[in-house]
Amino acid sequence: MTIQNFISQIKNNEIDIVEHTQKVIEECKKLNQEYRYFNTISEELALKQANEIKKSVKNDDKNIKNKKLFGVAISVKDAICVKGVESTAGSRILEGYKPLFDATAIAKVKEEGGIIIGKTSQDEFGFGAFSVNSGFKIPKNPFDKERSCGGSSGGAAGLSQKLDNHIALGESTGGSIVEPSSFCGVFGLCPTYGLVSRYGLIDFGNSLDKIGPIGKTAEDVSILLGVISGHDPCDSTSSHKEKEDYSNFRKSCKGMKVGIIKEAFTGEVQEEVSEKINHGIDKLRDEGAEAEEISLELPIKYGIATYYMIATSEASTNLAKLCGMRYGASEKLEGSFNEYFTKVRSENFGTEAKRRIILGTFARMAGYRDAFYIKAMKVRTIMISEYKKAFKRFDALVSPTAPMLPPKFSEIEKLTPLQHYLADVMTVSPNVAGLPHLNVPVGYSNGLPVGMLLTGDHLQEKKLLQLGSVFER
Repeated sequence: MTIQNFISQIKNNEIDIVEHTQKVIEECKKLNQEYRYFNTISEELALKQANEIKKSVKNDDKNIKNKKLFGVAISVKDAICVKGVESTAGSRILEGYKPLFDATAIAKVKEEGGIIIGKTSQDEFGFGAFSVNSGFKIPKNPFDKERSCGGSSGGAAGLSQKLDNHIALGESTGGSIVEPSSFCGVFGLCPTYGLVSRYGLIDFGNSLDKIGPIGKTAEDVSILLGVISGHDPCDSTSSHKEKEDYSNFRKSCKGMKVGIIKEAFTGEVQEEVSEKINHGIDKLRDEGAEAEEISLELPIKYGIATYYMIATSEASTNLAKLCGMRYGASEKLEGSFNEYFTKVRSENFGTEAKRRIILGTFARMAGYRDAFYIKAMKVRTIMISEYKKAFKRFDALVSPTAPMLPPKFSEIEKLTPLQHYLADVMTVSPNVAGLPHLNVPVGYSNGLPVGMLLTGDHLQEKKLLQLGSVFER
């Protein structure tokens, strides 16, 4: 059944929400043994919420009528704080940390009756394209357990494919919502930067991080986006855009115009991926959309370099606080500050986290800041301008979400760090520009899902959902 039908049955007392939640938790435990999608399953919190919902239904509480997530299971990427539930961002350095508050997005989910079922596995602090850089569990692809779920919201995307009547909260800095959604065959929406509050998100890059929904359908992600979006005075970068209902998007794409990014179909894109994306473009045409090729060289050519200069610089700054003095893991106080600081971070950060801290620290050093970080910020401005020109002609831009099918773990082990970074080649530029983008499942090749990326202008999420809904049918 659809999420909306499920919510209606809960409200009408046709489903016992406590029994249902118990079954969901048991299913999650079984999935976790096989696929490793959770770092933490919040059974106690979920059952407490379910009992509260059951009580409000029994008492015929009039407030339940307009609850938008009433009884829906919501998983949460481990980088998003949930009060009283271990939240580690996939890093050993935060092991045991239980926040004393809810992230704004979580508070909104709870207010609308969503049931928090646990924290999903991810790359450490979001540092990765394949969810193999975790300090804890590495999730397995729902179609082939020898393959990656994508990263860094790998657990969220894999669970979304496997679990019914569920929507996941993911987070993206450079593609961490849409890429795992592509590898797992689900819809994933990364919203416009600032549309969803970052308050309570364990940060990676302040000017890049976004919280967004992952679900089986465009309708599912639209429901959750409508709940978590809106201005938040706790976040200075939060948009003042008037809150809207994203679930009422028009489901026809007749007359819409999409631009096919020419440069996105060259280079290392696998033939099987290009073939399925072209089938997806043909389907949009069949549904009445106009599609034509456009050249957008700058974002494809310079996206990776620009993104990694900005992202590592900001990550280096943000992770400096995890030194064992005020936040994160700690050790016995001995030696000089530098010795203590070095020991804590060396023992608790993973290899990729250390690499990005070093890269970012170098890019921010006196004498290098202008040559690297400031130059990258200038390129970002030019990149945004390039996109804005394209959106004067088109409602959305089309490219593959990932250049490859989900790779095997044995193949990933052979990749260099640079090859890891190049997996994000399609997704980093929309993130750098703060643009909304949606992964749409467009088919399968050798039993593995292929995702098409739809990128829209700022605050035009409805247009993306409108185009994406074509593939629900």
